[in-house]
Amino acid sequence: MPLVLAVEDDATVRAALSEALTSAGYAVRAVGTALECLHETTKSAPDLVILDLGLPDMDGAQVLRMIRAVSRVPVIVATARRGELDTIRLLNAGADDYVTKPFSAAHLIARVGAVLRRTRPVDDPQPVATPAIEVGPMRLDPDTRQATLDGRPLVLTRKEYDILAYLARRPSRVVTRRELFTEVWQQPFVGADQTLDVHLSWLRRKLGETAAQPRLLRTVRGVGVIFGPAEGG
Repeated sequence: MPLVLAVEDDATVRAALSEALTSAGYAVRAVGTALECLHETTKSAPDLVILDLGLPDMDGAQVLRMIRAVSRVPVIVATARRGELDTIRLLNAGADDYVTKPFSAAHLIARVGAVLRRTRPVDDPQPVATPAIEVGPMRLDPDTRQATLDGRPLVLTRKEYDILAYLARRPSRVVTRRELFTEVWQQPFVGADQTLDVHLSWLRRKLGETAAQPRLLRTVRGVGVIFGPAEGG
């Protein structure tokens, strides 16, 4: 049974989160401060952390950075901050996903399940090396989840690597926004959700390109994206 650490300063919300997660089949530890969060992260080794940013003793973004300094546990950030810059900052600090308040219990449970499916290890008694993926100057090693561009290692978040790997396995093919979101996030596509756009924007920066001047990641307006060198490039 996966253990979820719910970090929320509001006692009423904290109780509701615990009830919803327990009903969904998760073991739950619920705390209300940053100090308790850091203690439980190292002591209990949870499978996932739901982190509220509005904590009384420390800003949640700072807590996220401290968690990342000691653990690779998946973190879903719960925030009332809706700006793109705030979202990019959180994802770059190490968040695996985020939900914007207010959110329903069903929405959160779906996010928790999707993140755990992507991040929990699967026992394999006879591991077989997976061939590297090479597209132009890009090389991805699925076993180590490492990516290099022109031989230079890229520092990617878990989600950025997942997007890049999905696209690299389909080079020079138009991948629709709906397909990319549903396959990588394993959730129903909601057109108004900016999650995909934020991740693509940040990924482009790490590839050293822009939407206006692409090298590998090209936008097909109103449809999706194509990954791979342009013909003749």
